[in-house]
Amino acid sequence: MSDPRADRGTPEYRRALIALFCAGLATFAQMYSPQGLLPQIAREFETGAGSISWIIGATTIGVALGVLPWARLSDHLGRITTIRWAAAAAMILGLLVPFAPNFETMIVLRGIEGIALGGLPALAVTTLAETVSPRSLGAAVGGYVAGTTFGGLIGRVVAGSLADPVSWRFGLAAVALLAAAATIAFIVLIPKTAVPLPRTTPLPRALLANLRNPAVLVLVLQAFLLMGGFVAAYNMLAFRLEQDPYALSTLQISWLFLAYLAGAVASNLVWRIARRIAPVAVMLASLTVMLLGLLLTLTEPLAAIVVGLVLFTGGFFGAHSIASGLIGRRTAGLSGASQAPPLYNLAYYAGSSVLGWVGGLAFVAAGWAGTVAMVAAAILISGTLEWVQAKSRGGIGSVDA
Repeated sequence: MSDPRADRGTPEYRRALIALFCAGLATFAQMYSPQGLLPQIAREFETGAGSISWIIGATTIGVALGVLPWARLSDHLGRITTIRWAAAAAMILGLLVPFAPNFETMIVLRGIEGIALGGLPALAVTTLAETVSPRSLGAAVGGYVAGTTFGGLIGRVVAGSLADPVSWRFGLAAVALLAAAATIAFIVLIPKTAVPLPRTTPLPRALLANLRNPAVLVLVLQAFLLMGGFVAAYNMLAFRLEQDPYALSTLQISWLFLAYLAGAVASNLVWRIARRIAPVAVMLASLTVMLLGLLLTLTEPLAAIVVGLVLFTGGFFGAHSIASGLIGRRTAGLSGASQAPPLYNLAYYAGSSVLGWVGGLAFVAAGWAGTVAMVAAAILISGTLEWVQAKSRGGIGSVDA
């Protein structure tokens, strides 16, 4: 019997690819659009750097809370129906956020929006796997990742570009409208999945099976540490650069988010390198680049900070891309394997929330050096965990590590 899923080049494949690109753009544009605006929002709501980071943290913890329930719900309602409902809910909530009258209301709305946004990272790759053929899946996932990267970039740049000449609320509203258009395109374009829903393993059993696997547990802890450190650095960078001696405007700070493009390059490049070098070795090299870039931001010249930010961003996305691939490799054929990616995503966004907040506290206590120290510790712990785990699985050079 032939595989009913779409091959590369077919109309169904193109529809799925464009639809998931739009969904990734809408989700990540909404999730991170306030990041460059945090100093402005803090001044209006008379809130400090430590507390204002919850504008991002509330959303990412909502995503963390949402990924497993959305994944489970989709086993009963179907992938497409579930992801459409999640995207529509996120669109409506995103349009309400710019009109929040106070800090508390904005946090609540952003948190609920995060739960809705969790439907996409929970289901995107699974939906593609059930829509396009295995030989076409890699390119399709690449299209989705491109959408998420572009969405994260455009959300920050559009919001920041409009905040200075108009207001931060107008910037967020513009991103919400852009995301709404992308969401509608996704809902219209996404084709039905071509394979039946799988039989499910009870959720507690599936989660325990993954957490008892040391190789998976290390990746879950890395997701928490690395994403948390990454978001903490980006959250507090805006506060550092608006101060003397830089005194950059919100517009100027928003353009620094173009460093995100290094992530788009790195996430593809690392797997090309991993064809010749063991993935764990590539991951550890990426973490080294991430750490060196972070330390470079401690210097005073703005040009050095920009170079450091590019290295830090590329190193993070390189390590994250390898970890995302290893989570599937390390659970292949095991009980509860289908819940491993959602568990990774849960830790990924929980780290963004918790360590994003801790990074703000470190900034209040010790300035940018305090935030850098916290993020550097997260990178070093992550690298040590992976190194120890790889040694127990045949060494860093093992392709199965």
